[in-house]
Amino acid sequence: MAILIDTPRWPAHGTTWAHVVSDVSLEELHTFARRTGLPSRSFDLDHYDVPAHRHAELVTAGASPVSGRDLIRRLAGSGLRVRSVDRPAARERRRQATLKQRWTATAGPAPGAAGVGAELLRRWTEPHRHYHATAHLLEVLERLDELSAAGEPVSRRAELAAWFHDAVHEGTAGEDERRSADLVTDLGPAAGLGPRTVAEVRRLVLLTAGHAPDPGDRDGAALCDADLAVLAAPPERYRAYTAAVRREYAHLDAPTFARGRAQVLRSLLAGRMFTTGHAHARWEPAARQNVRAELERLEDAGQRG
Repeated sequence: MAILIDTPRWPAHGTTWAHVVSDVSLEELHTFARRTGLPSRSFDLDHYDVPAHRHAELVTAGASPVSGRDLIRRLAGSGLRVRSVDRPAARERRRQATLKQRWTATAGPAPGAAGVGAELLRRWTEPHRHYHATAHLLEVLERLDELSAAGEPVSRRAELAAWFHDAVHEGTAGEDERRSADLVTDLGPAAGLGPRTVAEVRRLVLLTAGHAPDPGDRDGAALCDADLAVLAAPPERYRAYTAAVRREYAHLDAPTFARGRAQVLRSLLAGRMFTTGHAHARWEPAARQNVRAELERLEDAGQRG
């Protein structure tokens, strides 16, 4: 056993964080993570991020405490360390590999399914995307997983709709959703989707234009909540999200973008943001705080301008 953990020193999300690594193999690291209940989302290429309150527990479970310098030295010596300069590309490769596996599991064995998945993934990796890219797609799918694990109904059709919901993204609200829905009609049959599934997935994709599912629309509620989950991100990540969205709308001048964005934020604050019980309880408070803060920044900038 060669599992190492350093001292929690890196501040984020209201606590400090440590790193857990193996200097033997990633298989050993993942086995330790499963045994101790470390969530898969906390894995970052060559280590797991763990909050300070779990440090003693993980040491008791078998992780050897070392200094940050020794952890990096031993990780590098094992050949498992991913250098900082290589991390963005490595993260993207890992996301795409994960997404390919998920598409295969969701779409099923239809002869044309692999080709449809490849086309969708090609679209999600278009160079003009900054927020609506593979990281967003994977997060929506993982949030659907979270909702399902919490007991919220999530069907295969909702997962398929996640794949299609921003497959077309040119920065034109409403039109992007319509064209993405058209893509369901065009590509769905080749992926083995029957007429009823195509119609339902198309309906769900169109629903993401306004995120207002009707009462009792369980799949619509799950998809819309997962799509909006980023609103509840920690403040620093929320700021990164808003910056990425602004880059996608670089074709709009600052006043035009600010007016449109402020309108969206006000509509979000006007009612209940999340429909499912889990999302409303877990995500709504942080989301409202983030959205109010962004709206205040936009209004302050407008007054100064």
